[in-house]
Amino acid sequence: MEKVKNICVVGLGYIGLPTAALLANNGYMVHGVDINQNAVNTINEGKIHIVEPELDKFVYDAVKSGKLKADTKPCEADVFIIAVPTPFHHHYHNNDIPTPNLDYVIAATKSILPYVKDENIVILESTSPVGTTDMMANVLKDGGIDIDKVFIAHCPERVLPGYIMKELVYNDRIVGGITKEATEKTALFYKTFVKGEVLQTDAKTAEMSKLVENSFRDVNIAFANELSIICDKLNIDVWELIKLANKHPRVNILTPGCGVGGHCIAVDPWFICSSTPEHSNLIKTARLVNDSKPQYVVSKIKDKVKNIKNPKIACLGLAFKPDIDDLRESPAVLITEELSKIQNAQIYVVEPNINILPNQLNKDNIHLASLDSALNDCDVIVGLVKHKEFIGLKSDKIVDFVNL
Repeated sequence: MEKVKNICVVGLGYIGLPTAALLANNGYMVHGVDINQNAVNTINEGKIHIVEPELDKFVYDAVKSGKLKADTKPCEADVFIIAVPTPFHHHYHNNDIPTPNLDYVIAATKSILPYVKDENIVILESTSPVGTTDMMANVLKDGGIDIDKVFIAHCPERVLPGYIMKELVYNDRIVGGITKEATEKTALFYKTFVKGEVLQTDAKTAEMSKLVENSFRDVNIAFANELSIICDKLNIDVWELIKLANKHPRVNILTPGCGVGGHCIAVDPWFICSSTPEHSNLIKTARLVNDSKPQYVVSKIKDKVKNIKNPKIACLGLAFKPDIDDLRESPAVLITEELSKIQNAQIYVVEPNINILPNQLNKDNIHLASLDSALNDCDVIVGLVKHKEFIGLKSDKIVDFVNL
């Protein structure tokens, strides 16, 4: 890929920024784009606005070398990578299935219109419903781009928060273009910095592969979460049960928790359901099981404090998984918000990975607290996230939903 020198990455969040920093450290000139001016300023200082191991050094080195710069507007490049959020609308249709929200993808695509030239590669990395890459191509076409002379492809990110910098390099990648030539050109680009296998397919299959991977996880987590409720009703230790059952050579039950969060597993299955609602009953049911778990947790805590006049409740963890600061779609956030509605309750949040509460928890009776104060001062302590700081805690006040 000798022709590729300049890369424009649109979206400098949990995927875009690590990708931009990795590419810059591999010798490419990278122009990062984000609508958040504070994020742009932070990155240009060689600092980071998100928590991810090793990312701070990658960004510092990239900025110091002059190969990574951030701005609020795109520029001309050889390769454009779009890595923006793809949430869903919170109104419903098709029997309570959320509608995918592709506004960010459309806006990002329109933002690069003035800069796309013949022979450019345009890549969508955002996890997206089937057909989104074709939609992106149509946006480019409607904007005056001759898409027969541009290589458009989808390459979904497949990384685990907390291990992103390693997995961006060593995980296999799936590349699917809207044409065979687009697939091949895009795959050659990824091979310049990915040590895992770069697998080639078409755009729709690449889109579906990411959705299927996360839906598989969601269905299996739903089984574990449903099992935890059944065991609670039958007075069985679910953790011991799973440990024993997993001794079977062909059984691998996943870990139950207080729900499912994050931008991937909690969202992606809905993209499949929205495309084929009449044929995705199991996937939809799994989503509903996992979405209902937070309310079950809340009901258990309410029962625990029903005889306490002015209960003090400590919530251990807000992130959607251990040892990160990512609160997107986090069940722990929803649970904390619901617990704050208990009459005369004071909620103390212990989240070692953040310094300020999210807006929805900005209430008079919700406070950030230290672990020591929570353990000493609260009537009930709720284990919501298995952060390393919480593992091994023992107290008769703890109600544990994550096997601390």
